[in-house]
Amino acid sequence: MRFTFLGTSAGTPTASRNVTALAMAMDDQKEWYLFDCGEGTQHRLLKCRYSSAKLKTIFITHVHGDHCYGLPGLIASANMSGRKAPLTVCAPDGIEQYVRNTFALTDVHNLRFPLNFVRSDQDDFHYRDEHISVNAVAMSHRVPCFAYHATEIPPYHINENKLTELGVPRGPLWHELQQGNDVSLENGTRIKAEQVRTAGWTPRSAVIGGDNDKPELLLKALKQSDLLIHEATFTEDVLARVGPQYMHSTAAMVAKTAEKAELKHLILTHFSQRYRMDKGAKEHTVKDLYDEARQDYQGNLALAEDMQSYQLEKDKSLSKL
Repeated sequence: MRFTFLGTSAGTPTASRNVTALAMAMDDQKEWYLFDCGEGTQHRLLKCRYSSAKLKTIFITHVHGDHCYGLPGLIASANMSGRKAPLTVCAPDGIEQYVRNTFALTDVHNLRFPLNFVRSDQDDFHYRDEHISVNAVAMSHRVPCFAYHATEIPPYHINENKLTELGVPRGPLWHELQQGNDVSLENGTRIKAEQVRTAGWTPRSAVIGGDNDKPELLLKALKQSDLLIHEATFTEDVLARVGPQYMHSTAAMVAKTAEKAELKHLILTHFSQRYRMDKGAKEHTVKDLYDEARQDYQGNLALAEDMQSYQLEKDKSLSKL
């Protein structure tokens, strides 16, 4: 699983950081996924390997502008570029209305490709394609906001000896079982896919959060994950000054949750513009966020940078590309 940070700033862009967007691809697959789409995301895409023509699905965490204002422009540009493949947007209530109203008011009509919206704030939300399976986890913010728990679907191998032993005739039923579908034999015997197939490797899994002031809401999902990508808008001292009304996390809050979950890897992102990249800055730098998180988290810790990519390998190690 490859993650590329297209924007890491909270609220507004800075000279070195754009607002939130994250690209994810399954290793070297050309198809890819987008998590959040702040203003300027499509411009960031011009500087990396990802093409809007190969964008498979977009996941939006919530309706705040630094996470979704880039959506209409990205979709409209994909249309102008001749995209034909369907595009799915998984998002909470409000996002579809925002996009369609923007199109109606700006004379964008007759898209050349099907644009499908799926409500991720519904209890029965579950996304699945041939590469990944995604569930949503409700978080705590000023508006409904969701994290996405993405788990890869690795290739599966079927046990031919077991199939023969169970009396499954070679042919279409073998294919169905390899795809994970249970089948019935002519004599009525039900064969479950889990009886005859095994994964090529243990699936990799990541939780990608939006804005949230209660990281502990993700504990259950983190117990089944290798990586958490989560906002750390403030350090504790800054939060004490600005107050809790914005409902964001500090680096310490996220670090404590990751440590409690015994999580292998943690990448912090969505930093307030007050945290400068310049090590010589007079006040706050991003290193303050790292230092605070390191006090409470012993795992592999990183601070996201715009246009930086990370690879979650099949052996569950995380490398900076």
